[in-house]
Amino acid sequence: MKKRSFTLLAVTALASSLLFSSCIGSFGLSNKLLDWNRNIDSKFVNELVFVAFWIVPVYEVSMLADILVLNSIEFWSGSNPVADTGKIKKVETKDGTYAIKTQENGYQIQKEGEDKKVNLVFNEAEQSWNVEANGEMTKLLKFTGENEVLMYLPDGQEMNVELSQAGVLAFKQVAQGYSFYAAR
Repeated sequence: MKKRSFTLLAVTALASSLLFSSCIGSFGLSNKLLDWNRNIDSKFVNELVFVAFWIVPVYEVSMLADILVLNSIEFWSGSNPVADTGKIKKVETKDGTYAIKTQENGYQIQKEGEDKKVNLVFNEAEQSWNVEANGEMTKLLKFTGENEVLMYLPDGQEMNVELSQAGVLAFKQVAQGYSFYAAR
């Protein structure tokens, strides 16, 4: 009788995690595993690892962990427990090459060949993005609704910006005015 009760409880818990999360999720663990396999140099070794991981059930276990646990955590907490923290991406611009490092709460940006670093930091409690440079934190924007943000301007003023093409265009015009005066 106890075994039957435990089985019923386990099935109910698993079904609840699927039914009540209503989230596809990013499947972070499974995708990392597949990305690792894709980066193996030899296509033959890549195929052997792929088949072996299906036979041994490595892929099945990672998918099950994503479906039952990690995607539910991501849905309810808003953060991915296996995010790409520490991953660095190089971006080429007309001004040089920049390294962008993913951090737990944002990004670190550094121009190649320079020691100066700038951090973009997300404050979850305030729902805001901030810029940290030279030991100083400056507010950049704050989410005020689903389709609107509050932008903090260089002179201390604030501007509500609708997240639409017209809203972004209006902010761009205001920002260009600041860059015109800064260049003088």
